[in-house]
Amino acid sequence: MKAQRRAMQTMATWLKRQPPKVKVLMAVVSAIAALVLLWSIVHDHENLFVAAEAVHAIGIVVLLFKLAKEKSCAGLSLKSQELTAMFLAIRLYCSFVMEYDIHTLLDSATLAFTLWVIYMIRFSLKSTYMKEKDNFPMYYVFVEPFTAHYVFALGVARFLSCAHWVLQVFDTRGYLLISLGYGLWPSFVLIAEIVQTFILADFCYYYVKSIFGGQLVMRLPSGIV
Repeated sequence: MKAQRRAMQTMATWLKRQPPKVKVLMAVVSAIAALVLLWSIVHDHENLFVAAEAVHAIGIVVLLFKLAKEKSCAGLSLKSQELTAMFLAIRLYCSFVMEYDIHTLLDSATLAFTLWVIYMIRFSLKSTYMKEKDNFPMYYVFVEPFTAHYVFALGVARFLSCAHWVLQVFDTRGYLLISLGYGLWPSFVLIAEIVQTFILADFCYYYVKSIFGGQLVMRLPSGIV
C-alpha cells in the first residue's frame, strides 16, 4: 500500500508540473481510453445508465449518513441540492411517461433522499448551514470525508451517464441525436453531459490523490459542494 501511495504521489507531482495543455490532453486521452474499455466489457450500454443512477443513490445515502452522524451540514450547498432535486423530478416525470422501469425506481429513491437532505439543511441542521458562502463559485478549500465520498460518487455517476450517451450515439451511428428531436438541443444535452463530467473529474483527481496520500480531509485549490 505504501508503494502505491508513493507511486501515486510521484505521479501527482509530475502531473502538477505539466502545462495546462498537457493536462487537458491527458484528461481527454484517459476519458477516451475509459470509454473504449467500457465499450469492450459492457455489452448492453443501458446498464451504464442504471449503474450511474445506482451510484448517485448510494452517494446521497452516504451524505445522509454524514448529516445524521455529525449533526452538521457545514460545507454543503443547499442551492446545489435544490437544483439536483429539480433535475431528478423532471427526469422522474419523463421516466413515468416513457418507461416506468428500473430507472423510475432508482430516480424515485434518489429524489426522496435528496429531498430529505434539503429538509435537514433547511430545518434540522439550519444552525450549521453556511448560507453566506453558498454561492455557485467555489471557495472552500477543505472537504470532509463523507462529503468527499458523496461528490466522488456524483463524479462516477456523471461519467457512467456520459459514457452511456456517448456509446449510444456511436452504437446508433448518430441516429440517437436525431431520434431525440430536431434542432441543436440533443447535441447540447450531450455536450452538457461531457462538460459536467470533466468538471467533476477535477474533484475526483484530488479525491483519489487524498485517499492514496492517507488524508482523511481533502484539500482542494478551491471547492464547495
